[in-house]
Amino acid sequence: MADPVAASVLQVIDRWIGVPVCATLSAANRLLNLFLPPKEALDAPKKILFVKFAEQGSTVLAQHAIRRAVSLVGPENVYFLVFQENRFILDLLALVPEENVITFKRDTLQLLISGALAALGRIRALEIDTAIDMEFFSRSSAAFTWLTRAPRRIGFHTFFGEGPYRGDLFTHRLLYNPYQHTSQIFEQMVLASLQKAADLPTWAAPAPALCETEPIFTPKPGETEQLEAILKQTCNGVVPKSIILINPNASDLLPIRKWGRERYIDLAKRLLERFPDSHVLLTGAVNEAGAAGEIAREIASPRCISLAGRTTLRQLFVLYTASELLITNDSGPAHFAALTPINVLVLFGPETPALFRAPTPRSTSIWLGLACSPCVNAYNNRQSPCKNNQCMLGITVDRVFDEAVEILEKRHAAVAAEID
Repeated sequence: MADPVAASVLQVIDRWIGVPVCATLSAANRLLNLFLPPKEALDAPKKILFVKFAEQGSTVLAQHAIRRAVSLVGPENVYFLVFQENRFILDLLALVPEENVITFKRDTLQLLISGALAALGRIRALEIDTAIDMEFFSRSSAAFTWLTRAPRRIGFHTFFGEGPYRGDLFTHRLLYNPYQHTSQIFEQMVLASLQKAADLPTWAAPAPALCETEPIFTPKPGETEQLEAILKQTCNGVVPKSIILINPNASDLLPIRKWGRERYIDLAKRLLERFPDSHVLLTGAVNEAGAAGEIAREIASPRCISLAGRTTLRQLFVLYTASELLITNDSGPAHFAALTPINVLVLFGPETPALFRAPTPRSTSIWLGLACSPCVNAYNNRQSPCKNNQCMLGITVDRVFDEAVEILEKRHAAVAAEID
């Protein structure tokens, strides 16, 4: 199998190729408007396309925006463009028909280009009238949104250099608001489709309400038994009755979000001692299996096992439903778990929970709020000069352990009360 195109490579392409492409398309757009002046789209949207190539975690935050679009045009008229490996969450949310999820692969640059062209051809054939670029300041998504030639194109615009340049490719140009939660921002993009382009970016209405993320995932028949078989095989013939999950995120592409392997080792040992009837299981992707396995070996307990790379993504969701607590940094699993009944403890550092936390009472955030934090945001394309992530290093094992114990004891007390 070919190696996938790394996210860092895509960022380089987006910057060094995306800028001239957006500039060229913007010039073409001005020429087209000069000879064929665009008419204001007076009718309400009939077909809505979301352009959101990557990041399944933020797709969870976009679910209320998708629901809003469905309420406007019906599920059969809502479409989503996404990388093939990132469609799982859309299928799980089941808000739009599976055939309306348009995908292409990025395993190689050739597949990336050919797949994007094929997707563009299909989108044009569908005669989409409203395309919403849900990437904050990605040049590739802005260019693709313009190439759909949808008469109503919605996205964030850099009016005065407040974000990375990506040309003038939208009919409905919006200001990115760094003071609103991401899920509110996404929903407001849908509502912008009902506004006159000439009136934007002014918005004389309250921001959409911040809606709570509900646990919607339910294992299919046989999936729980399948998971139990995996657990029995990996946990020395035992199916744990009480599970605490730790996602050490060992190979994160944003290294300043790491908390440190030694801290996860110390935390796991403390949790195993404090809860002698519990197992601590490490989760992660296939490419994190080696590092997670080393952490488990250093913890050196028969009740601590690495499951990194041993489950499918769907099996991971089943595992969430069978577990009590997930401890993770700010990454996709924090949002995935919000779709299940598990409690989640999220360590924030270079990003802020004010914008990116899962809006649910089952999620607890730890964030120090240092003077330099958050340093990663939409305006810098998630790039940071930080080489010493004090925002994460300052989160002590004591703090995380105490929070975890409080969450677990409250959960145990609630279960005991239901039994009584």
